[in-house]
Amino acid sequence: MKKVLIITYYWPPTGGAGVQRWLKFSKYFREFNWEPIIYTPSNPDFPINDDTLLKDIPKNLTVLKTQITEPYDIYRKIMRKKKTETVNQGFLSEGKENSMLQSAMIWVRGNFFIPDARKFWIKPSITYLSDYIKKNKIDAIISTGPPHSMHLIALGLHSSFNIPWIADFRDPWTQIDFYSQLKLSSYADNKHKKLENSVLTKASKVVTISPSCGTDLEKLGNRKVDVITNGFDVDDFLFDSNLKPLEGFMFHHIGALNKDRNPYTLWKVLGELCKENPEFKKDLIIKFTGKTDAIAFDDLKKNGILDNVQKTDYLPHSEVVKLMTQSPILLLALNNTPNNAGVLSGKLFEYLAAKRPIFGIGPPNADAAAILNETKAGSMIHFDDFEGMKTQVLNLYNKYKNNTLVVTSAAIDKFSRKSCAEAFANLLNEITVK
Repeated sequence: MKKVLIITYYWPPTGGAGVQRWLKFSKYFREFNWEPIIYTPSNPDFPINDDTLLKDIPKNLTVLKTQITEPYDIYRKIMRKKKTETVNQGFLSEGKENSMLQSAMIWVRGNFFIPDARKFWIKPSITYLSDYIKKNKIDAIISTGPPHSMHLIALGLHSSFNIPWIADFRDPWTQIDFYSQLKLSSYADNKHKKLENSVLTKASKVVTISPSCGTDLEKLGNRKVDVITNGFDVDDFLFDSNLKPLEGFMFHHIGALNKDRNPYTLWKVLGELCKENPEFKKDLIIKFTGKTDAIAFDDLKKNGILDNVQKTDYLPHSEVVKLMTQSPILLLALNNTPNNAGVLSGKLFEYLAAKRPIFGIGPPNADAAAILNETKAGSMIHFDDFEGMKTQVLNLYNKYKNNTLVVTSAAIDKFSRKSCAEAFANLLNEITVK
């Protein structure tokens, strides 16, 4: 069995969305004759743990760990944040304008921590893994970012040992939606782009999560980019199928709802319908599971529906997938930012597996919209389409009142984690053929 070194910042017991992709792919790699070897920090700065994910780690898996030095504790002290608070990407604040101090921290982050705050782990990791590779046979390397420092570790190893390497972009680098907010000098901007280009041009294969992101990376690197989406793990949905549905006409958003993802038009629609119909007001529930930006609650209050809200900050993944299957309507909100057409979060595919109606808010030409149309699992409505949104809400409400609020997602097998792992294994086979 061939061996692949997977360089990832996120690994259990770290919780959240970032860990899912490579935990799940690693779970199935052995079925396709690849033995995964994980390299990850021993002390990642991620305040959310999810011990339920430990069950998915393959038995006798080799997990290599070393210490990482990060600036986040210093940042928290300066900004008077609790140890348990998550630091947003780029040090960007949510729900309010950045203070002068916050702006200064963003400038420092963008101009000194290139490509990201994990840069101090690059050289020590190359040294450590070089020693490991000299003593142990490695047939291929996979790096997954962000953080994009992981790609630079792989680049160093690839340059030294000429081991075939796949760079997996779960999110863009210089084309990420908040890149323009980092207050970059021309020097820093050029350095980001130079490093990005090195990864794109020197990797044996480049992979990303959606067709639109693939097109963007192909233009930047002037090369073919393979698309392997996120997905759902069938095993996660092997529980009592007779779970009772949650009560009420519920819109349930699962995961982080940042200020750019806040569906302000939907709150206006729901507020107006509550004023028009007291019964609708009585039936309506807006449920958040995950970190929710303060601006969403401000908008909900403005529209008179704050008292219809239920909120839970975080739940283990095993509990979250059960809630998906119990939820009357699953809310999928894309970031209202440039370059959002290619956003295909793991959440979308788990929504599909939950087989509940999906209410999507974002560009109607987005990759997510195409999947919703293909699977007949829901719809995607533009951020500002008040009338279209109102029509769709009323359509769903009528179904709710008639007990016909059901969806059977079609043609979703290709989005299983096992199928996606097989696609990755095929790429590994391509680059290691001698």
